[in-house]
Amino acid sequence: MKISEQWLRQWVNPQVNTQALGEQLTMAGLEIDDILPVASEFSGVVVGEVVDVQPHPDADKLRITQVNIGEAETKQIVCGAPNVRVGMKAPVATIGAILPSEDGKGFKIKKSKLRGVESHGMLCGASEIDLPDVVDGLLELSADAPVGIDVREYLGLDGNILDISITPNRGDCFSVKGIARELAVLNQTDMNMPQYQAPEVTTQNVQAVRVEATQACPRYLAQPISDIDRSVETPAWMQQALVQSGLRSHNFLVDVTNYVLLELGQPLHAFDADKIVGEIVIRLANVGEQVILLNEQEITLTGDELVIADDEGVLALAGIMGGLRSSVTDTTRNIVLESAFFNPLAIAGRARRFGLHTDASQRFERGVDFVLPSDALARASSLITEVASGKAGQVTTVESVELLPSRSAIILPIQKVADVIGIEIDKNIIIGILTQLGMDVSETDSETLQCVPPSHRYDLGIAEDLIEEVARIYGYDRIPSQLPSLSVDMRHDDSADLTLGLKLALVEAGYMEAVSFSFSDAKLEALLEDKALGQVLPLANPISSDLAVMRRTLLSSLLPCVQYNLNRQQSRVRFFETGLSFVGASVSELVQTPSLALVATGTVNPEQAYDNRAMDFFDLKHDVEQLLPAHIDSKQVRYRRSQLAFLHPGQSAEMLVNGEVVGWLGQLHPSIAKQLDLPATWVAQLSLAPLLTLMRQAQDITSPTKFPQVRRDIALLVDANIELQALSDTICQAGGQLLTQHWLFDVYQGEHTPEGMRSLAFALVWQDQEQTLSDDTIKAVMDKVVSALEKEHNAQLRDG
Repeated sequence: MKISEQWLRQWVNPQVNTQALGEQLTMAGLEIDDILPVASEFSGVVVGEVVDVQPHPDADKLRITQVNIGEAETKQIVCGAPNVRVGMKAPVATIGAILPSEDGKGFKIKKSKLRGVESHGMLCGASEIDLPDVVDGLLELSADAPVGIDVREYLGLDGNILDISITPNRGDCFSVKGIARELAVLNQTDMNMPQYQAPEVTTQNVQAVRVEATQACPRYLAQPISDIDRSVETPAWMQQALVQSGLRSHNFLVDVTNYVLLELGQPLHAFDADKIVGEIVIRLANVGEQVILLNEQEITLTGDELVIADDEGVLALAGIMGGLRSSVTDTTRNIVLESAFFNPLAIAGRARRFGLHTDASQRFERGVDFVLPSDALARASSLITEVASGKAGQVTTVESVELLPSRSAIILPIQKVADVIGIEIDKNIIIGILTQLGMDVSETDSETLQCVPPSHRYDLGIAEDLIEEVARIYGYDRIPSQLPSLSVDMRHDDSADLTLGLKLALVEAGYMEAVSFSFSDAKLEALLEDKALGQVLPLANPISSDLAVMRRTLLSSLLPCVQYNLNRQQSRVRFFETGLSFVGASVSELVQTPSLALVATGTVNPEQAYDNRAMDFFDLKHDVEQLLPAHIDSKQVRYRRSQLAFLHPGQSAEMLVNGEVVGWLGQLHPSIAKQLDLPATWVAQLSLAPLLTLMRQAQDITSPTKFPQVRRDIALLVDANIELQALSDTICQAGGQLLTQHWLFDVYQGEHTPEGMRSLAFALVWQDQEQTLSDDTIKAVMDKVVSALEKEHNAQLRDG
């Protein structure tokens, strides 16, 4: 934002030079990008009045003028400007004047002859004195401009323009008032605010207003002003303020709204009252509705834009740009002045949608003070009635107070200021800074402050925001630079190395790593719903509608990857991903768990392989077990039926290591796979923390025994509903230390087994580290295992 230093110093004038003032603002968080002169260096240019104009005898486009520059005799100047006329006042470059040039060396005015006629100087357009051209011709000055005065002094061209980088959270600083407010606090001085009040209502004119979109526009003000004298020129002081802030002067009505915008930060808009049909309605656009804007761009609205309309259609794109149909022209004498508060979310993104970027949208998107509209309307209407003799009508105010932003109190522990900033600041200084910033500060006790932010500070919401305010006003340069006392643990953290080992194991098994967002589609999370997963955390500002919640399981990221690849003729897909899963309905409840997940679909081997059967549960189980460290004993790993609703109830399990659940694996429930248009899909997810703990455990090193192993097989008839894991646990407990391994190697259920029963055959391997096992010893432990199975599971030993 560009702002006039001279204008700023009318509001607050600290006893510091321009460079120091810029340094103050930069250190307070309002970085000065540049300090520019209002106009380049030039000299010898004064205000002149044209007293006579005669045609040039040898050139149709040239005129011979007589110009009064405040000296005893007028100056004869040959001029080619089409707008030169008797009585106008314009800048005059006298003999010896130095004007700006592109090479930076300056252009000197000399006495010359143009087509045989002497010229003693030059009448100047705006570009000749480094100002933006408004018209093709001379820069016309106000009729009351003093003849002979230096133009630099008259137009205030010796001042500076401050180019300030305003961060997105400081929309309150997009005005002279906002910057002055900061400087007043930084320099412990008062602001010299201009004195004005709403003009007296002198007509009964009223503009009917109806607000339909109350959420988007909770406050709207409209005031008709009639019989405006359009022959009035913009006062010199207003032109100076605009020019010095980098804006060019247009006409008085446009200049007034621009002036109030820069001064107070409230965008205003003037409608031609005679072009409004019926009442003004603030509503959402209709899909396909069209409007031609002031820049003559025709746009088609999509339905979520906020518009100002009348009985005939759209008058303006609210908070962004007015429409051409109701625009104010040079002949407009009756206007309706609009001042409103628009919800930032109703404006954000709409201007960019149509390739627009306006001063109004820039401010409304960041948030304008919701108390400001009535004040800004009073300021603008008072200027119009005073300068252009307009007659003020009734102000129509439509507002939904309950929908306006609320300023909630922020609790600030005094000690927290020192904890965050690193130095002790006196409590009275803290209170003074916050009070000067416009906050309502009260002490709840000797150690705690309660602060209510002012209406213009949208960015203040938590205690840390207040601490930042204290730090920047107190002065970052007053905070000593010193290293904090840190207790550093220099031991190597092997988590990344161990995780890489897990990844390489999966790559070796034929999986590819996926890297995706931690955000998920709410619809997919609903498909994977299970109370055991916990609650979903919605995002306050999602980057897209299909990435609107945090994922509770990494499947939410991997399943769309599978869909993407299947849709591109990849029939065999294997992915894994490491990352965080997020559980909790709010940020305060959020639990983040580092996890590893894998997903697979298709055949066990690639298409060209000899054995090309479909993948099953045991293939997935094999892949998952490749992640366990080699020293894990099979007795330490157990499985039990999973109860997760999104897994196949008969082909899924929880995995336990040393009695702790580390994850789950199985087939994605067929009904969910069908909704996602997936074939049989195998999925698993493990928590990384217990896996890494297992990998860090030291291995017991034992020398190989010289005594042989002995294998014995048993075949059992058991109830078909008994879980294999329950039988395995019983065998382990009964077998004791001598049982080194056991596994299931045969399952049979058919005509030779009783109904509801099945036959299971287990291999049991026995070994003693100290001696060779005798037949009696083996028989004793085998009998113990069989007895335990009979007792706990009603198992029957089969003889053959």
